[in-house]
Order: sequence, then structure tokens, then C-alpha cells
Amino acid sequence: MTTLTDRKNAAISRGVGMTTQIYADRAENSEIWDKEGNRYIDFASGIAVVNTGHRHPKVIEAVKAQIDRFTHTCHQVVPYESYVHLAERLNALTPGDFAKKTIFVTTGAEAVENAVKIARASTGRQAVIAFSGGFHGRTFMGMALTGKVVPYKVGFGAMPGDVFHAPFPIELHGVTTEQSLAALKKLFAADVDPGRVAAIILEPVQGEGGFYPAPAAFMKALREICDQHGILLIADEVQTGFARTGKMFAMDHHDVAPDITTMAKSLAGGFPLAAVTGRAEVMDAPAPGGLGGTYGGNPLGIAAAHAVLDVIAEEKLCERAEQLGGRLKQRLAAIREQAPEIVDIRGPGFMNAVEFNDVKTNLPSADFANKVRLIALEKGLILLTCGVHGNVIRFLAPITIQDEVFAEALDILEASILAARG
Repeated sequence: MTTLTDRKNAAISRGVGMTTQIYADRAENSEIWDKEGNRYIDFASGIAVVNTGHRHPKVIEAVKAQIDRFTHTCHQVVPYESYVHLAERLNALTPGDFAKKTIFVTTGAEAVENAVKIARASTGRQAVIAFSGGFHGRTFMGMALTGKVVPYKVGFGAMPGDVFHAPFPIELHGVTTEQSLAALKKLFAADVDPGRVAAIILEPVQGEGGFYPAPAAFMKALREICDQHGILLIADEVQTGFARTGKMFAMDHHDVAPDITTMAKSLAGGFPLAAVTGRAEVMDAPAPGGLGGTYGGNPLGIAAAHAVLDVIAEEKLCERAEQLGGRLKQRLAAIREQAPEIVDIRGPGFMNAVEFNDVKTNLPSADFANKVRLIALEKGLILLTCGVHGNVIRFLAPITIQDEVFAEALDILEASILAARG
């Protein structure tokens, strides 16, 4: 008998990895049911895409209403008011007390690509600096910026030039803010003249890299370095945006603002939409026609995004993220008393992670993290691992998750961690 997995293996490139063998049939808020009728609690949210839950009624209603009007014109050919209005809303919501402008594209990687294009056009410079452990997409520029080789860069040949990396400050792994800044200074002395650098890009909380928040002192110092040398600061908020960290954007936790912000994932609650918002004069640097794309700012995604912003405000999801994250971290702290493999519990708002080491070697243990993930999956809880060492479990449940479902998930999580200990 041919299974769905057999069909997948025969039809789809193996380069498209799959975390689970669950084939979704339907989903509602924080729950997914597969083709066999099995129920799962979703602590992945399609990798931080459905912060407002699967099929939020207001999002679905907005998309259905748009379908009845039109589904595509290409904004560059026949524009529409909803695109303009969403740009106005993002200009007002993103960090920074200055005039801003926005463009819409389709994916997070495309947003990052366009942010680099805009930075280069604005500064007349070419070089870009990113950080180890950062993830910025699977396009060629995205791969070049990403600070992890396996699996993102292996076998794909030469990366675009004029991309440099500095170590990201993670004290748990022996890199302090001072050491990271010293490495950046050394980079300027040994590898690239700061006068040639168009932009420095980073995630305010690293996503794939392990959910490590950028220290406040580090972010402040980066802003000062950028101002000193005429460099633009790009905040990649693709995974951190839209209430996930307890504020609308992770940069709202800092006293400094980026020049450019990239967004995607939860912007449209499950519909493909991404955006780049930045200083008005910077965003206007490219000539007409230099930015855009056939599906950029698709009307259905735009309609969904308007509904998402309404839901975040009406349901106070920033506050809700703080409450849920607090409960999760408190439960993990209690579990830690019985599980010495836990070496760190972290993350702002509801963008949380737990990191595991081997108790004998005190080295990062990807095996333990994966064992927890697999046991939880058997019990009906979908978890994701991440981190350069693969030893981190990240938690990305919808911020709209029901209290009773959240309590059930925490019980499964505790049982899975303790069971993984053998």
C-alpha cells in the first residue's frame, strides 16, 4: 500500500525537509487534526506565522470579503487603497520617530533581499555585515547573510561577495557583548573599511540560531557604530514581529530604532505577505521599477494583514504574550529541578526557548532535544528544535491559544522532558 509519505518521497525534492510526518486535514486556533483524525497541539505555528491562531474568524472573514471583490491586479499595474492603508499602518507601528515608507513583497527572504538593495542604493556602498547564528533566508543573498552552513549553504556554491560576519553575543556560549563589539572593530581593521559598509543586519532575537535575545547594550552600541560611520541598521523582524515578544516588534524593547525593518510570517496570519519599512529618504533611494514584484502585496494577504493588526490590538495580544511566556518559563523552571539537562530558559514575551546539555559532558545535546520533541509528538504536541548546535527547543504556540489547551500542552511538555531522561 502506497502511503502519503511514499508519494511525497516520489514527488517532492528531498531538499524540502519535514519536521513531522503529520499531514494536516484541518486546523483551528492552536490545534491541528491530521488525515487520520489525530489531534495535535501546535507549538510551531507554521514557524511563527499564525500568532493570531489558525483560521482566526476575523482574518478569514476579511479574506473572504476580498475574494468577492478581486484577487489580483498587480499593484504596480492597477493599485488598490488597501495596500496604501496597510503601508500607512506599518509606517506608524514600526519603531522609530521619523517619517517612513513601506514596500510589500511575498516572503521574508524577499524582504531581506530588498532591504539590502535599498541600503545599497541609499548609501552608494556595497558591503553588509551580519552575525553568526543569524538566519535571513534561503535566496542567495539570504544564504550569504545567514550565519549557519548546514543545511542552508551546503552544496550551493559561491555566495555573493561583500558579506561579512561577526560573532553574536551569547554569554552562555562564551561570547560577551564586549567580545562581539571587539570582533566588529577588528573586522573594520582587517577585512572591510566601515566607509564601504551599507548596512548591518541582525535579528533582535535570533530565530533559527537559538532564540538568543540581543543584549540592550549591544543594540545601543550597534546604533552608535552605525551613526558614526553612516551605516544603516536593519532589524530582521520576520520571526520576532507582531506581538510575539510581548511588544508589536522586538525592537520596541530597545531604546534605539533601526533604519529599516523587515517583516513577514505573522504579518498576514497565514497568507503570504512580507514588508520592508524604513526611513522615507532611504526607502526612496531606488528608482521607480527598482522595487516590487508580481505578487508583492497580494490583495488577499493585505486584507488578512489588516485583520491581524486589528486582532492584535483588540485582543491585547502583546499583553497576552507576556502572560503566556511567564507561565511557560515558570513551568520550565520547575521542571529544571528534576531535569539538570536544562541549562537555560529564555526569551521575551512568548518567544521562548529551553536549551539542553548532556549532563555528563556539559556539551550541547541535540540528541536530548530531539528526543523530547519526538516523545512530545507521540503525545500530541508539535515542537520545533533550533540552534547552531540543534540543542534548543523553541516555543511558538499561537498567542491566542486557549488556556485549557495551553495547560494541557505544558503537562505534555513536562512529561516528555522527564521521559527523555530515561
